[in-house]
Amino acid sequence: MTAAVMNPALRRRSRLTPARLGIYAFLLCAALFFLLPLYVMLITSVKPMEEIRLGTLFALPVHATLEPWSMAWQSACTGLECNGIRGGFWNSVYIVVPSTILSIAVGAVNGYALSFWRPRGANLLFAVLMMGAFVPVQVMVYPLVRLLAMAHLFSSLPGIILIHTIFGMPVMTLLFRNYYAALPQELFKAARIDGGGFWRIFLQLMLPMSTPIIVVAAIMQVTGIWNDFLFGLVFAGSDHLPMTVQLNNIINTTTGERLYNVNMAATILTSMVPLGLYFISGRWFVRGIASGAVKG
Repeated sequence: MTAAVMNPALRRRSRLTPARLGIYAFLLCAALFFLLPLYVMLITSVKPMEEIRLGTLFALPVHATLEPWSMAWQSACTGLECNGIRGGFWNSVYIVVPSTILSIAVGAVNGYALSFWRPRGANLLFAVLMMGAFVPVQVMVYPLVRLLAMAHLFSSLPGIILIHTIFGMPVMTLLFRNYYAALPQELFKAARIDGGGFWRIFLQLMLPMSTPIIVVAAIMQVTGIWNDFLFGLVFAGSDHLPMTVQLNNIINTTTGERLYNVNMAATILTSMVPLGLYFISGRWFVRGIASGAVKG
């Protein structure tokens, strides 16, 4: 028996080959490169303007303060009003929650139907849905404005929720169809033999097995809808502007001196929900992808 086998510490050292060290060095440099803007934003958001004017971009704050965060949340000007970004936060919550639930529900039913029941014209319907996923949203803005105006839903909360649900449907259908297509067909056939119908099989058999892909779909929809700017600007209306639009208004509203610390604090506050979602549920996201989200 060799010394490397006898000594675990020696065995660990033997694994640090030049190639592995090179990979670690590359990953460390990449992490530092992507974390550098976040570091600058964080330290700038807690600096008073007197220190920011010195031009010491990477220096730590001498007199740290949370006043810029308080101003960004409740008193920064977003145009004519100076109520901070908190109103946009709650507007984003009111938009994201129902839009995510509806798009996942519709996508799950579509994927289930296209995977097991195969109605007439299913392949054509699936092709049309996939084409919708690749059409630039800017091309469809004006027709959607006219349609929502005719339906009296333009510049309203139900209108922006409907828009996000429609545009999330193609990707959600693709995810759930591929996931269900990877499941054993024998499960569906056994349920049919036992007398299960469309909704009973879906609700009692398929849906309980869909937790991994539901997590993936929820992460994708929440981050996509939360980070949306164009739809929120066009369809939400002045009373329901999401957080991203309010952030743009804070940065572009200047009354006297531009407050970079407040702008950085507002930017971090806007990005905290998607960042927190990825940090908390990243493990389930990878697990859901590996469970069949990209199969088929």
